[in-house]
Amino acid sequence: MKKLLLASTSTVYGSTYLSYLKEEVYDFFTNVDEILFIPYARPSGITHEAYTQIAHNFFQQIGKQVVGLHSFAAPQEAIQQAQAIFTGGGNTFVLVNELYERNLMEVLREAVLNGTPYMGTSAGSNLAGKTMQTTNDMPIVYPPSFETLGVVPFNINPHYLDPDPNSKHKGETRETRIKEFHVFNDIPVIGLREGSWLRVVGEEITLKGSLTARWFEKDKTPKEIKEIAY
Repeated sequence: MKKLLLASTSTVYGSTYLSYLKEEVYDFFTNVDEILFIPYARPSGITHEAYTQIAHNFFQQIGKQVVGLHSFAAPQEAIQQAQAIFTGGGNTFVLVNELYERNLMEVLREAVLNGTPYMGTSAGSNLAGKTMQTTNDMPIVYPPSFETLGVVPFNINPHYLDPDPNSKHKGETRETRIKEFHVFNDIPVIGLREGSWLRVVGEEITLKGSLTARWFEKDKTPKEIKEIAY
């Protein structure tokens, strides 16, 4: 049975890394001692080692060990044997490219579908969708495919922002870009606002946090949702 925790972000305004999710993360990883961390998204270009240390510093607060996937000579086996997996945020293009280059995408997908608990934040949440095409990131590398894990039946747009009527910026909004995506694709998209996350148990998907989410489908008017009914 699938078990996922997919958050829009790792850090909300005024908080430290994952602190706003601390109770949720503790509950999610209740029966887990060690978490396999996938650091490939490299936010701000930091090293895999530095990123793994950031994750380690948080998880030691709740009594969990963290080991970075980059440290294994046989990463496919590491994924297959992991008690649980966490993919951090950063650049989704870099993350997806690394997983394909190392032949890990399908191995990771099988692990999640077979019940290995999976947590993602930002790019790591993008990874759970059908494709990465609704990321907000710059295409600084070119992965061989935009297809991702497909362990939820839609795409995710983390860090979803509503238009600010008082802003003087007149560039594209997130809603505009998602509408552009739907000209060529029929995959539903959920816009997750900061401080929001999804809990997935089997086929049941629950929106958590204090905010609604924005739901987009091709040729339909976007709507606000408090629960996932797909």
